Amino acid sequence: MKKVVMAVAAVALIAGFAGCKKKAGDNSLAELKERGKFILGLDASFPPMGSIDDDGVIVGYDIDLGKEVAKRLGVDFVAQPINWDAKSFELDSGNIDCIWNGMTLTDERKETYACSSAYLNNDQVLVVRKESNIRSLADAAGKVVAIQKGSSAQDALDDNPDFNASLKNVLKFDDNIVALQDLIVGGCDGVVLDSVVANWYISKNNAPLVVVDEILAKEEYGIAFRKGDVKLRDEVQKVLEEMEADGTVEKLCEKWFGRNISVLGKK
Repeated sequence: MKKVVMAVAAVALIAGFAGCKKKAGDNSLAELKERGKFILGLDASFPPMGSIDDDGVIVGYDIDLGKEVAKRLGVDFVAQPINWDAKSFELDSGNIDCIWNGMTLTDERKETYACSSAYLNNDQVLVVRKESNIRSLADAAGKVVAIQKGSSAQDALDDNPDFNASLKNVLKFDDNIVALQDLIVGGCDGVVLDSVVANWYISKNNAPLVVVDEILAKEEYGIAFRKGDVKLRDEVQKVLEEMEADGTVEKLCEKWFGRNISVLGKK
């Protein structure tokens, strides 16, 4: 009897391991299609990549790209605003399927997530008031500069230690738009942020701001998926490259940037 019980237990144990192994496999694409939703996590104050318009609708270049990807995958599209500083938690907890909103590809993020290849180039730049005498990074010595929490602007400061050490203080805001508004009213002397956002904001709002010519860091935008969701990552990458080939990406670039600045398939 003891041997029979042990044999049954062994079979159950093996079956349990087999079940765990199956569950641990990469079913990310199949599960998303079964669920019927593609949930894109974004900072909803990051125009022109993704932001809330005057009618309360989330719009942007990344939003249009994500909508078309979802359509081609045969699932519904959901734009889910998140706190950018908590993006890893939102992804790991399953609240979103990807982080897709002008996310800079860094070595650390490539280690942490399953990242797509680059789809857009970007620079980290210093924006100042037109009326100020700051026209170079050296001119910002002793000044107060603002950045967005959890953004690659912090990496840009860390990678430029002399410039960082020269600053009087670094303020951290929840989003770039609030930081730029603080700059306009004189709450800080400059903002380090993405050139894509800076140039759009200045042009759209005729803001009394200028971008300093010197670049703090060159960057690339990519999409982050959970580390194990490689099949989903690969399928989204494939669809994006199809959109690049058939001219869809170029049309969206013209809509949001006035020219084709996509680097899909060129990296």
